[in-house]
Amino acid sequence: MEYQEIQEVYKTIFESYCKPSLETHIQKIIELDKFLPYSSTFFCITNTQDLKFEYISKNFKACLGIEPMDLEAKGMKYFWSKIHPDDIEVWLSALNELMEFTIAEIPEEDRSISNYTWNYRFKNGKGDYVNVVQNTTPLAFDENKKPIIGLAHYTVLNGNIKMPITATAKLLNNKNEYETIYYNNFSQKLLHSGISNRERDVIRLLVLNYSSKEISVRLNISPHTVDTHRRNILKKLKISSTGELIGMLKINKTMVF
Repeated sequence: MEYQEIQEVYKTIFESYCKPSLETHIQKIIELDKFLPYSSTFFCITNTQDLKFEYISKNFKACLGIEPMDLEAKGMKYFWSKIHPDDIEVWLSALNELMEFTIAEIPEEDRSISNYTWNYRFKNGKGDYVNVVQNTTPLAFDENKKPIIGLAHYTVLNGNIKMPITATAKLLNNKNEYETIYYNNFSQKLLHSGISNRERDVIRLLVLNYSSKEISVRLNISPHTVDTHRRNILKKLKISSTGELIGMLKINKTMVF
């Protein structure tokens, strides 16, 4: 797919009709960046309407070996040129489905507490492909409550890890826990085993070593319901214990929660 075509598809997905001002919000994020330690993650303020980055955090070069000034000057078209050619069409399809789901299924008043995750392979400054997991939280919306400016966190993983492109949408509950409401190609085994979104959230928290009681608090359900989900998960995946489940998930690093 030519990058002019990518731009046309991308702009269609995020087409908007107003330009909200976020100078104050963005300035606060820039100030915070000065105090954050260097790590394997970086963040950007993305503008899907103007196809540019409003801000690029200091970790960008350390993570990818690319000068941030190139990204600032050339915008998203330059960023797209670094995505693995085999991932482009699947990635665009994932974005489109996420946007369609948002408009159709997430009420306008809840879109400000939504969160989206997807991944792709990206060519770093050395010419090697690494895995990038992008997690985006909307910051501003157009007049139709379509997200157009977001705070995007990028986690860079070793390129030797085989990761299918996935897409996930979550909503923040009143316990400040993100609950899964949408996924695409979560993993082949979980996808074909009929794991529900609620069971997916239970799995994610189990991997983080939360007890049934702690999970019940985070997901606003009873410990008994959590235990029922745990039994159903084991039955669907045809495994005998939670320990086996956690071990399987930690070994299979292709799963995105």
